[in-house]
Amino acid sequence: MERKAHLDQFGTIALTAFALNLAVNQVVVKITNGGLEPVFAAGLRSFGAVLVLTLWMWWRGVSLRLSMATLWAGVLSGVLFAAEFTALFTAIDLSTVSRVSIIFYSMPVWLALGAHVLLPGEALTGKRALGLLLAMSGVVLAIFERDQVQVSWLGDALALFSAMCWAAIALGVRLTPLAKVPPAQQLYWQLIVSAPILLLLAPLFGPLVRDIAPIHLVGLVYQIIAVASLGFLAWFWLMSVYPANTVASFSFLSPVFAVILGWLVLDEQVGVQIWAALGLVAAGIFLINRR
Repeated sequence: MERKAHLDQFGTIALTAFALNLAVNQVVVKITNGGLEPVFAAGLRSFGAVLVLTLWMWWRGVSLRLSMATLWAGVLSGVLFAAEFTALFTAIDLSTVSRVSIIFYSMPVWLALGAHVLLPGEALTGKRALGLLLAMSGVVLAIFERDQVQVSWLGDALALFSAMCWAAIALGVRLTPLAKVPPAQQLYWQLIVSAPILLLLAPLFGPLVRDIAPIHLVGLVYQIIAVASLGFLAWFWLMSVYPANTVASFSFLSPVFAVILGWLVLDEQVGVQIWAALGLVAAGIFLINRR
């Protein structure tokens, strides 16, 4: 598909579906954690995604040979990827999907701050600075809302840390030799480095298997195929077809969907303060990405 200057109906539907997919993934992670230790599940997800991505790259004729020129950048990206999902999966285990999603999807805030300092032409404008302030206010409001049944300061801190790792990965792709390789190889680096790290770290966090049932395995397969491999590839493809800022602006839908799904599927308590925090973060992310 040729590159488009504006978002069309197909792009709108595809981006909305992708945002919903990410939100569903948060709920699936919460459910899967009931049967598998979170870091172990994250490691299995990366390992399974390596296999799926290898088959996809072979089928599409994308080279599986990783350049030595990208070695240090690829390893760094993979380490950050492992840190991100160690923190995120543990945060979801400790807290609710709704509050973790609000904090985690503040990533564009930290990306905008990093880009302001490190990337030419990405300085904060007045409108983007206002969006930054709104989103950060929403994160603070979510963190200090303590009325929910499942609330954890550690969970909040880990969700925030995972968002910062995600932003660091995005900046690294722009600033390192990874910028010169195809998106599939960028993702391949992250997966092949993170899989062994996560699997080696997992025993440090407790028993690898909890009260496992078929639903937990189905959830793991969903994460491998619909998110960690083909899902991320779909995101890269959308970025190659539509304007990057337009694609990024749809990220504000994911925490909205996640809060609603946490309420509907997991019966999570969502108070007025969480809804207000969600509104601030969504508005802020929209202004940060709007041109």
